[in-house]
Amino acid sequence: MMGINLFFNTATIFHHTGLLSFSTAFEGLNFLELSSICVNLTLFLVFLFIVSAKQIYLCVGRVRFRKDDSDGSSVPGRCRGDVEIESIEIGRAYKASLLCCFYVLFVHVVVLGFDGVGLIRKATQGNRVNWILLLFPVTQSLAWVVLSFSSLYCKYKVNSKFPLLSRVWWVVSFVICLSTLYSDSRELAIQGSSHLNSHVFANLAVTPSLAFLCFVAIRGVTGIEVTRNSDLQEPLLTEEEPACLKVTPYSDAGLISLATLSWLNPLLSVGAKRPLELKDIPLLAQQDRSKTNYKVLNANWEKLKAEDPSEQPSLAWAILKSFWKEAACNAIFAGVNTCVSYVGPYMISYFVDYLAGVETFPYEGYILAGIFFTAKLVETLTTRQWYLGVDILGMHVRSALTAMVYRKGLRLSSSARQSHSSGEIVNYMAVDVQRVGDYSWYLHDIWMLPLQIILALAILYKNVGIASVATLVATIISIVATVPLARIQEDYQDKLMGAKDDRMRKTSECLRNMRILKLQAWEDRYRTMLEEMRNVEFKYLRKALYSQAFITFIFWSSPIFVSAVTFGTCILLGGKLTAGSVLSALATFRILQEPLRNFPDLVSMMAQTKVSLDRIAGFLQEEELQQDATVVLPREITNVAIEIKDSEFCWDPSSSGPTLAGIQLRVEKGMRVAVCGVVGSGKSSFLSCILGEIPKISGEVRICGSAAYVSQSAWIQSGTIEDNILFGSPMDKAKYKGVIHACSLKKDLELFSHGDQTIIGDRGINLSGGQKQRVQLARALYQDADIYLLDDPFSAVDAHTGSELFKEYILTALSTKTVVFVTHQVEFLPAADVILVLKEGRICQCGKYDKLLQAGTDFNALVSAHHEAIEAMDFANQSPEELDKDPSPDGSALVTKICNSAEKSIDSLAKEVQEGVSAADQKAIKEKKKAKRLRKKQLVQEEERERGKVSMKVYLSYMAAAYKGLLIPLIILAQILFQVLQIASNWWMAWANPQTPGDSPRTTSVVLIVVYMALAFGSSWFIFVRAVLVATFGLEAAQKLFLKMLRTVFRAPMSFFDSTPAGRILNRVSIDQSVVDLDIPFRLGGFASTTIQLIGIVGVMTKVTWQVLLLVIPMAIACLWMQKYYMASSRELVRIVSIQKSPIIHLFAESIAGAATIRGFGQEKRFMKRNLYLLDCFARPFFCSLAAIEWLCLRMELLSTFVFAFCMVLLVSFPHGSIDPSMAGLAVTYGLNLNARLSRWILSFCKLENKIISIERIHQYCHIPSEAPPIIEPRPRLSWPEEGTIELIDLKVRYKESLPVVLHGVSCKFPGGKKIGIVGRTGSGKSTLIQALFRLLEPEGGKIIIDNIDISTIGLHDLRSRLSIIPQDPTLFEGTIRDNLDPLGEHSDLEIWQALEKSQLGEVVRQKDQKLDTPVLENGDNWSVGQRQLVSLGRALLKQAKILVLDEATASVDSATDNLIQKIIRTEFKDCTVCTIAHRIPTVIDSDLVLVLSDGRVAEFDTPARLLEEKSSMFLKLVSEYSSRSSGIPDF
Repeated sequence: MMGINLFFNTATIFHHTGLLSFSTAFEGLNFLELSSICVNLTLFLVFLFIVSAKQIYLCVGRVRFRKDDSDGSSVPGRCRGDVEIESIEIGRAYKASLLCCFYVLFVHVVVLGFDGVGLIRKATQGNRVNWILLLFPVTQSLAWVVLSFSSLYCKYKVNSKFPLLSRVWWVVSFVICLSTLYSDSRELAIQGSSHLNSHVFANLAVTPSLAFLCFVAIRGVTGIEVTRNSDLQEPLLTEEEPACLKVTPYSDAGLISLATLSWLNPLLSVGAKRPLELKDIPLLAQQDRSKTNYKVLNANWEKLKAEDPSEQPSLAWAILKSFWKEAACNAIFAGVNTCVSYVGPYMISYFVDYLAGVETFPYEGYILAGIFFTAKLVETLTTRQWYLGVDILGMHVRSALTAMVYRKGLRLSSSARQSHSSGEIVNYMAVDVQRVGDYSWYLHDIWMLPLQIILALAILYKNVGIASVATLVATIISIVATVPLARIQEDYQDKLMGAKDDRMRKTSECLRNMRILKLQAWEDRYRTMLEEMRNVEFKYLRKALYSQAFITFIFWSSPIFVSAVTFGTCILLGGKLTAGSVLSALATFRILQEPLRNFPDLVSMMAQTKVSLDRIAGFLQEEELQQDATVVLPREITNVAIEIKDSEFCWDPSSSGPTLAGIQLRVEKGMRVAVCGVVGSGKSSFLSCILGEIPKISGEVRICGSAAYVSQSAWIQSGTIEDNILFGSPMDKAKYKGVIHACSLKKDLELFSHGDQTIIGDRGINLSGGQKQRVQLARALYQDADIYLLDDPFSAVDAHTGSELFKEYILTALSTKTVVFVTHQVEFLPAADVILVLKEGRICQCGKYDKLLQAGTDFNALVSAHHEAIEAMDFANQSPEELDKDPSPDGSALVTKICNSAEKSIDSLAKEVQEGVSAADQKAIKEKKKAKRLRKKQLVQEEERERGKVSMKVYLSYMAAAYKGLLIPLIILAQILFQVLQIASNWWMAWANPQTPGDSPRTTSVVLIVVYMALAFGSSWFIFVRAVLVATFGLEAAQKLFLKMLRTVFRAPMSFFDSTPAGRILNRVSIDQSVVDLDIPFRLGGFASTTIQLIGIVGVMTKVTWQVLLLVIPMAIACLWMQKYYMASSRELVRIVSIQKSPIIHLFAESIAGAATIRGFGQEKRFMKRNLYLLDCFARPFFCSLAAIEWLCLRMELLSTFVFAFCMVLLVSFPHGSIDPSMAGLAVTYGLNLNARLSRWILSFCKLENKIISIERIHQYCHIPSEAPPIIEPRPRLSWPEEGTIELIDLKVRYKESLPVVLHGVSCKFPGGKKIGIVGRTGSGKSTLIQALFRLLEPEGGKIIIDNIDISTIGLHDLRSRLSIIPQDPTLFEGTIRDNLDPLGEHSDLEIWQALEKSQLGEVVRQKDQKLDTPVLENGDNWSVGQRQLVSLGRALLKQAKILVLDEATASVDSATDNLIQKIIRTEFKDCTVCTIAHRIPTVIDSDLVLVLSDGRVAEFDTPARLLEEKSSMFLKLVSEYSSRSSGIPDF
């Protein structure tokens, strides 16, 4: 090692000058041998100290342990359990290390023997002997005894790593060995063979072994592999218990560990062995958790709001007040880093002068090299701390803001909710919060930019004098030039965000309603609509990227412009430039480039952050639900459960009249109140006013006790059925069973292969309408509230289940509770204590059943409509004899009997169930285990992620996506030309100027500056070409990938949407697509440019001192090894981060949809906690991935700092005049940049690989298996189907390969033009049959034939567009009434009006100002459920298909509207085949044929009359149940 010149010279000087004032005893030992003795003795003492400390600690531990034992306390159980070791495998590396240690020991013992024998022989000859000479071999032998046996000890302790002390010792020994080797070779050159002795030979002999040990020391791994007993491990890994997770070592790491980031080593070593899982990642420290940060920020925000309620509080100020300490601590690192980074440019001129022969004091070269090295070292350490601090600060801000936005989403008032769609609210969290968090990177730039410019000007003033004023002017010009550009960029960004919001809103809606789109064959229309929206977004994206390319060009040109102006002015003013001052100036410009480059970024980032902060602050300022809308009194205080005094309510403050007016009501505890009225009369709003959901204009609402709410449109969370029922309450087995019984869910749960552990898909997709409704009812009942508000709970279930529910749920389980239920089922009304009849938002009648019947009017109309329907059934002849026995005309008997039977409450139900519980518990444990094994067969699976390396295919497919990859070589060529020209321009300035102030220049001033400018501006032009090419490439690739993904998703089968939560798909079309749009092309371009720059720097340094290659090659190998080691963990961390993001978005969207239910149960706190927990699950891998990047960069930069120092020492060691000072200076100028470039290169590669994962995720969605083709030639005739005959032949259907068969061989024939009724208990397979008819589910076996065509042989579009359906869940899309009725624009306004008239909506729409352009909000929220159902009917009327399917189409409307709809269908579709699934028997009783399904099989298929004659008929049973409950005869 030639660089040890310094050491050796010092040693020699110490010898010759006598400065080495050791006693004469130490004569004969050179400086390096003395150093070795000192080091070995010191390390030996440290070893003794550690061993003694361990012994003392063990003794103290034993004493304490015995004490604890004597107290009788047991040993605390270890979290992971004592794991048995099954086998130990000793690797070759360990054996080689041990061999090397004993070999070195052997050599030193031989030397000791040789030296000892020599001295003894000398002594016996009577010569004076210096025994101190033996000190060197003795200490060496002692040291290697310790090292050899401590290595051997590792085998007995089964250590996976060598002790830290041994590793340090090996490295130090190797360094001393190399220095000695260098010193010996110099002495040999001077003295010849007379210098040879035993020590020289020994040193040479041990060098290879020490080199190997040094390598092992750096790796640290022993090579001992341990296999632990897998049986013992498995149960510990299956349940991930938070108590078992360690808190991150970062929280209590020591100073060294923090500085070197070595606290991350354990995680990275796990990641290097196997792919990381979430459970491997430690928990965050308390101060980093979401809850801590949310509390701080929320407190400051509320304080600001309270200080001046009239002013808009500043969210930025609240954030600053919350996190200023972190920011200030970080600022110290940033400040130190900035100051230290200017040391190099300042010192370069002195260094060039020294090389040119101007030495001002002894050892100036070495001292300069030392200063350079120290400055670089400090810069490296502070940079990493600064960056990590900034990242953590951003993470804290993001967690806190997300939690605040979530909490706000749960509290929004209805009017505020209308102005923010759920897609927008998700965007606040996914995009705006992200952007505010990212601003932490730019936080210090505001004050650092002036500091950097001042430091740069100071250095320039030293080098070019007064010309530095020109630098200032040029700098200001280049900063100002970027401002308008940044403004344009910000404007495009704004428009881009707006367009993205619109697209996301529409995408979210399409995904939610994909079933309707497929049933109506509208998916192409909506896909085209999304593509058009994407085109608008793409237009702004193109402008944003091209303006970004121009800004990149300005950034790279600005240092060139500044340097040209500075040098030009200096020459014009007659200043004398030297190579030293030019190089110093160039190094300064290079550093100045960073703040200049960041300035436009800073300006645009400030603007973007301000936009995002304003958006979030605006949202946080939105109106919340009135806290005083409902006054909740404690349970015991009064006997009145609900009291409403003369109140008015209105959903929309801008509308002319109130939604509800003049509401007066007093409900006592334990009363049953029924609410009825026609569609749109305000029944659901009435329940909302009790819950406090609807804005109160005047009056007072009081409720006493807790409330539970069941909404009309079922809101089901993703998760197991059990989780949905428990809804956060602890499990009480007896109570739970009682609830299952009361809600008639027992049979359904038996049908599910996983029972109550079945995972429900997005929005309850794998449950039928009735099952969803009953899960909702079970959730309410389990909460054991005082007041129950039920919004039409029986509409979605069949007659039998309805009666059963009414009896078990309302009359029995809720017998002691206060119940307010909205219903269209007139047959349940007699059991109510009070009936409220609503009309146009007012209570027009109120009283008991009989009283209201006698009063006539509206109530009478509702009841008589119901009786008409019953009479239409006309089954007096066929009715069973029992029905004739008690022709009770009024319903009073019913009430009394019911009241008697209703003494049984939920508690008694619980008692009944209690007996079977202990045995059931045992069974339950077995079931749970079984469920775990079966989890794999669930409908909804864990989100899939790739493992291991990102495959090369992903990169290649991305590169080939745009213009078949033709632009890639052009981009690389442009970058190479830029780099070559830039180096040439710097070399020209260094070469052409005089070396020292006295020399003469090599060219004239004009030539000097013209050539420089030509080279410099030429290089910047190539940068412009590269930036434009990268943008063009990125745009094309992003658009291709987006369209491919969109088309594949829209062509995916329905099973994909059933089993994939919408949050996952949205995550890909929003976050991943954004990364592909804005990030990846620049990351790819950046990686290419950094690679070429790095090659350029190494090239320049090698040109001057080729010896640098000796270090660069091992350094490159070490870098690649470390990068590979790091990537193994980083890649998985990024994948885990992507996956942990989806649940946050999913919970967000889900909570906003079910906000009313969450508030109705008073569960906001629990959901808030859940959100904080998910945020922490996301932050854990995110924090580790941030730290891992810094861990890698630190090690890389330290390596490059050592290479740089080595280069400096080499340059100083060369004799004066043997090297061109200007070239050496140029090498140093570039070398100063080496560590920054190297870490930027590694960073850009890692970030690229991490971002490429977005392409990998989009790729997964570009390869979803498609459903059958939309069109198959030859296509059916345009008039098909002419008759509408449907034939089912042995039809078998299952939802997914892994799930059980749902329809078991159904065979029957529906004649054309007939009305077919399809009935059966809930979950018997009625809706599945319809899905098979529309081919949403492809049959497992059998076939369906319509008019002699097997439907599996024609295209899906042809099939679905010729059939018509009115589905169970009426869905409206955001837009207008016209768009909803006729999205394909195939019909005239006149036809649309006719359809509206027929579907009873004409009058309603006419009253609106905008008529057919009346707006429809997201989900049709501004229309009642009944009205939405009528719009669906309007769609069918417009389509006029030959086959019409009604799937529970009239479940949500009252009897009168139902009768009307039936009449319309009878007249308008008289020649069509109409298949009706209904729970209301009157709806199907007049059908030509009735199909009764039971458990997926055909139970009966015949005319209603024949079926009613059969005594054992299932249909007769259903009819009897319905009529008995309808006639008010207690069949209970």
